[in-house]
Amino acid sequence: MILKNLLIDYWRKLHTREGYVEISTPIILNRQLWETSGHWEHYKDKMYTTVIDGSDFAIKPMSCPGSMLVYKMESRSYREFPMRISELGLIHRNEKSGTLHGLMRVRCCTQDDAHIFITPEQIQNEIKNVVHLIDEVYSNFGFKYHVELSTRPENSIGSDEDWEMATNGLKNALDDLKLPYIVNEGDGAFYGPKIDFHLEDSIGRTWQCGTIQLDFQLPQRFEAEYIGKDGNKHRPIMIHRVVFGSIERFLGILIEHFAGKFPLWLSPVQVKILPISDKYINYAKEIESILKKEGLRCEVDEKTEKIGYKIRTAQLEKIPYMLIIGEKERKTNLVSARKRDDGDLGNMSIEQFLEILSKDGIRK
Repeated sequence: MILKNLLIDYWRKLHTREGYVEISTPIILNRQLWETSGHWEHYKDKMYTTVIDGSDFAIKPMSCPGSMLVYKMESRSYREFPMRISELGLIHRNEKSGTLHGLMRVRCCTQDDAHIFITPEQIQNEIKNVVHLIDEVYSNFGFKYHVELSTRPENSIGSDEDWEMATNGLKNALDDLKLPYIVNEGDGAFYGPKIDFHLEDSIGRTWQCGTIQLDFQLPQRFEAEYIGKDGNKHRPIMIHRVVFGSIERFLGILIEHFAGKFPLWLSPVQVKILPISDKYINYAKEIESILKKEGLRCEVDEKTEKIGYKIRTAQLEKIPYMLIIGEKERKTNLVSARKRDDGDLGNMSIEQFLEILSKDGIRK
């Protein structure tokens, strides 16, 4: 849960910086909405349905219809575009039991969805902005990735002209960025082509996470409009995109990628405080209180074990920093610090220790 919340905090900071407005839409929506979006016809087998007051409802497998309703709450102008709406949507999909796989494939997950409303002339720039954002996130975690351009599937909606414009928009953006990609024929979403980002983990397995989809169909089906420069009504184009994909899946990939040896900012426990014996626990608790006030995640190891055992345990738990507390440290008001990869750092004041952590990157 700590890791999940850290990822969400990081995601929110990035999206605030990039001008996204965060929303939250209902988990259950009525059948009429899913029929309008096309999901009832094309995706119903993967949707959980129920009946409320004699009407069919479905638990959302994705958040796009809700974003369309938010868009339509008021009249829109071209001056608002690109209009970026983000949502950490709790989604449910009826996956076959044989495909379920730890955190990697689940029936309920948090999708870091976003929908961007644009004009035709904004397609390439906005696609490139999203690619840069995804690249920044993956680079921060040290991931390699490859890109696939997925084209129109047999089971699709929309005109040939719309599909050609959407596919060329994605292709031209990738070409402008000089980003190598593989064409994956017929694997697009039913409403539009997409760019998929496949992460490579530490042992070479690949996982599809980020995706960018260009959609002319949903704005048309929902009769979404904006007032253009000419004063007339026009249909917006909609970009669907995720960066993590499923936060749960991304979390699973991260755990495997780092083998639990997380960087300091992402470590569930950043500092383990190890008193040499019970009589130093009170001083250890004082240190813990100081560190927690600085926003650090830390714990005191109160087990009645020898210090060597406590150090080995913290090392096996891959804790980034350890503080050894004994008579000398209590008397001098210092701490004896150890780093996961570098070993003993010597005695120092709490202020000096905090400075070391700051340089190591306490948070993103």
